[in-house]
Amino acid sequence: MQIVAKTFHGLEDVLAQELEALGAQNIKKVTRAVEFEGDKKLLYRANYELRTALRILVPFYKFRARHENHFYKKVSEFDWSTIISNHDTFAIASAVSSKYFTHSKYMSLKMKDAIVDQFRRNTGDRPNIDTQTPDRRFHLLIQEDRCEIAMDSSGDSLHKRGYRLNALQAPINEALAAGMILLSGWKNEKTLLDPMCGAGTIPIEAAMIARNIPPQILKERFGFHVWKDFDRKIWDEVVEEAKERTNQNELKIQASDKDPQARHYSRKNAMIVGLDEDLNFDRKDFYAVEPESEEGMILMNPPYHERLELEDAEAFYQEMGDHFKNKFQGWTAWMISSNKDALKKVGLRPSKKYTLYNGKLECKFQKFELFKGKRLDFLKSKS
Repeated sequence: MQIVAKTFHGLEDVLAQELEALGAQNIKKVTRAVEFEGDKKLLYRANYELRTALRILVPFYKFRARHENHFYKKVSEFDWSTIISNHDTFAIASAVSSKYFTHSKYMSLKMKDAIVDQFRRNTGDRPNIDTQTPDRRFHLLIQEDRCEIAMDSSGDSLHKRGYRLNALQAPINEALAAGMILLSGWKNEKTLLDPMCGAGTIPIEAAMIARNIPPQILKERFGFHVWKDFDRKIWDEVVEEAKERTNQNELKIQASDKDPQARHYSRKNAMIVGLDEDLNFDRKDFYAVEPESEEGMILMNPPYHERLELEDAEAFYQEMGDHFKNKFQGWTAWMISSNKDALKKVGLRPSKKYTLYNGKLECKFQKFELFKGKRLDFLKSKS
């Protein structure tokens, strides 16, 4: 079947690599998504095992329309009883980029009318709308006159892992955190340090990657569970095989935060996913953090001066850069921030840059080499 995995801008390459590892075929990267082909088992695995996906959609109906009446007619031509019954609830999400149709909510409404009118004509009854916990989620994509309707196989967004019941202000999205770790190329052979760990999202995602724990291990219900063709046997195989691929590797992960509440929340969240005995969260100010090994990687989500205010953001980032250079020579540091001016004050030239989005904030995710001595000598040693 044709399948689409939605993700954040900037994580398309990482998601494509994840899908290739799962055995997906005909992988094609598009904006904030990756298209691919696979069978029912791959659909289930994609939902259960992909770390950077937000939703897994299955397109099932395509047509062209340039007027709302024609759109209504084309939606009405599909036999909706093959997918839902008049006892089910459903919701529709729309994305519209067209000179013929301009309002996404209005097009969702037209699609809803076409569906319920068909059921009324055929059965005298109709399915109801439920925007919170519907039995079926549909996604409508309109690009100019090209219309595509897809089923959402995921249910709730896949970034909701189920372990983060406790969070401080401005937490980082779980799928974004996993994407940052995968983009960095971190492997569990070297120490990973998050010195501003907040509720522990980055360390927990890193631990799940290191031990190959499925990101959705806590999720009990996916959208495909209520599909008419749901195959319980295949689903049980997916879960059991994923469990067999997990390991008990020793974790080389350091995490700390100066906020005592952050330490408390991090421990509770790690406990939910069964990592509380393997992850240690210290209460420690950033400037008191020192390396526990000669080499390693810092990966952090510092305040941007957006949702968490700073007295002087540029001075704060300059002090972070100074601490990196003085205490972590021989390490690498990755930092995400929407504050581009403050990032320049780190005082190090980034060796890699990615544009990512944390919510609606456009961010730079940058790598800094914390070399010893002169930059020119460092570059010569790398060549």
